[in-house]
Amino acid sequence: MLKSRLKFKTMNIFIIGPMGSGKSTVGKILSDELFLNFFDTDEEIELRTGASIDWIFDLEGEEGFRKRESDILLEMVQKNSIVLSTGGGIILSDNNRELLSSRGTVFFLSTPIYIQVERTSKDKDRPLLKKGDPTKILTKLHQERENLYHSVADYVVDTENKSSQEVASEIVNLVKA
Repeated sequence: MLKSRLKFKTMNIFIIGPMGSGKSTVGKILSDELFLNFFDTDEEIELRTGASIDWIFDLEGEEGFRKRESDILLEMVQKNSIVLSTGGGIILSDNNRELLSSRGTVFFLSTPIYIQVERTSKDKDRPLLKKGDPTKILTKLHQERENLYHSVADYVVDTENKSSQEVASEIVNLVKA
């Protein structure tokens, strides 16, 4: 006699994209709508270190921050049924891209540079934007990272002319399809 087993598929949703794309806001909405726990890699780093991302960049440089970010990601992808918003540069590491693509469904929030500039203009805790013209820096980051975002994304969600709620609803529809 064969016994049937219920199999539960883990539902991990990973949100990637550039700074100012709305990853954290959309992630929180998604977690509420899908009844999943929400985590944010930057928030986790700040909670555990007791320091801001900006301060970590100043003290340890980008390399030190990226190591912390990778360590948090390795821990987070072990969880089941979560929504995880990531830092914009998390996709720079081959290992991070592999972890994201193998442990959940990855949504890339594609966001025009003018919107990123607008959303980050009042935020003084963006270490990569401190050393020059934000539009030029965000354009350069876009050129360096765009293909990496696409390489790991299961879905690309265009955020232009959409509220965070509309972006989250689009993702919910994709998840439920």
